[in-house]
Amino acid sequence: MIYMSRIKFLTVALLLTATVTFGQKATSPTHGFPPNYGKKTAKEVARPKLVVGMVVDQMRWDFLYRYYDRYTNDGFKRLLNEGFSCENTLIPYTPTITACGHTCAYTGSVPAIHGIIGNNWNDRTSNKSMYCTEDTTVNAIGGSNAAGRMSPKNMLTNTITDELRLAQNFRNKTIGVAIKDRGAILPAGHSANAAYWFDGATGNFMTSSYYMNALPAWVDAFNNEKLPAKYLSQPWNTLYPVNTYIQSSGDEKPYEGRFKGQDNTSFPHALAGQMGNSFGILSSTPFGNTFTLEFAKKALDNEKLGHGNTTDFLAVSLSSTDYVGHQHGPNSVETEDTYLRLDKDLGEFFKYLDKKVGKGQWLFFITADHGVAHVPGFLAENKLPNGLWDDATMLKALNTAIEIEFGFKKAVTASYNYQFTLDNEGLTKAGKLEAVKAWILENAIKYPGVSNAFDLHKLGTTALPEPLKTMVVNGYNVQRSGDIMVTLLPGWLDGGKTGTTHGLWNPYDAHIPLVFMGWGIRNGKTNRTTAMTDIAPTVAALLRIQMPNGTVGKVIEEVTH
Repeated sequence: MIYMSRIKFLTVALLLTATVTFGQKATSPTHGFPPNYGKKTAKEVARPKLVVGMVVDQMRWDFLYRYYDRYTNDGFKRLLNEGFSCENTLIPYTPTITACGHTCAYTGSVPAIHGIIGNNWNDRTSNKSMYCTEDTTVNAIGGSNAAGRMSPKNMLTNTITDELRLAQNFRNKTIGVAIKDRGAILPAGHSANAAYWFDGATGNFMTSSYYMNALPAWVDAFNNEKLPAKYLSQPWNTLYPVNTYIQSSGDEKPYEGRFKGQDNTSFPHALAGQMGNSFGILSSTPFGNTFTLEFAKKALDNEKLGHGNTTDFLAVSLSSTDYVGHQHGPNSVETEDTYLRLDKDLGEFFKYLDKKVGKGQWLFFITADHGVAHVPGFLAENKLPNGLWDDATMLKALNTAIEIEFGFKKAVTASYNYQFTLDNEGLTKAGKLEAVKAWILENAIKYPGVSNAFDLHKLGTTALPEPLKTMVVNGYNVQRSGDIMVTLLPGWLDGGKTGTTHGLWNPYDAHIPLVFMGWGIRNGKTNRTTAMTDIAPTVAALLRIQMPNGTVGKVIEEVTH
């Protein structure tokens, strides 16, 4: 009996010791965490003063390293040297398009659930195009009406920014900033205090009546500085001598897009003469990113973000990288110069956060909404597979052939996001729906560049390789997507003879950067495959709040340890 009592005593003692040890490990400071991390009382949850989320539009993962030798120590190198990089982060759906990416990163969800299936899609009720942030019930504030009737109402789920507001009973502030309306609105979420975007017609940052009835005085003051005119008053020249841009193709290439009024693609680019009554050209220069970050700093100061008793959120999207990439391609001097300038801008922005919020007091993550394909002309020049596919031409060809074969006019009513929408009602009444579908599936693959075509309503029985099948399923929203989807051969894209685009499942469009830095983050990296959908639940875990209500991603535990 005494022996058994001793065993029980020892067992209890060991269990108590293990419990205490486990508790100490869970709350003790870890490298990269602020000194008070894990030492809050039961009434105080350890959180940073500010979270800054940044989406760099069209930033393919390899741009972290392509120009690494030319980056300063304060921008991208600081990110990699201080932060935690998820090196193999992939987009888990297709098509890989701007609005989808911004939404996915902040919702932890996919288009099948959050509903943002593209920048535009065909609205089945009206059979008209629907823009992702279009909202005719609101009005423009501080800008042109066409650019201002916007809100997040088309997004069907909430965001990590919404969850942070909910967790703090709406006592904190969330603000979204971007040149593109969708880059500001979708990340900021439904409950944001404000989202601001650029109106190219006026050169001002604006918003809509969804958020407020008049611009704050500080926004008016910023707009009155007329920074776009100042940026565009001088030509865009390279930051360094052009012959040092050895990671780029030659400066003069026939497959790059030209600025209006110019007869070549070479530096310097004189832009002042193109301005006229519109400042939209700013978006196609690296100064659009500089302009956005300057506005973000003003928002930080004037809204006193990171200075209250709650955790605020600043969602910044940098859009100019996308415009530059589309026009010139990822191997251009223009793209290299844009990233070298962005590196300097990031360095200054990080220093500003250190000064205004406090080093170690802000949590930062950077990612992209999608990658980018090489320009077909560049691929041809280097004997790599390539080609051009045009959805409008294919739509017309399909309708012409279907009319001849079945005597039915305009069977295909729309083409968006590599998907064709059929006149389902008309074809059903005519008793030809299934026959027309079968004909399209048989003949679509004969069209140049098309590798496959399939019925989106029958994905369960469609033979597609992984991860393509899962990406298609995740991208298919039964209420908003089309009826038949095509995939293209690697190296092919939907575009013209100059510039490039994105939108496909391939790694060049789907492999994106993801780096966390600052509060609670240790230095390191993982090459384990992670997903864009993992961003929101990981931020939720770091902040100890609920993940967004449509989340399908998982916590990246390497980041939270």
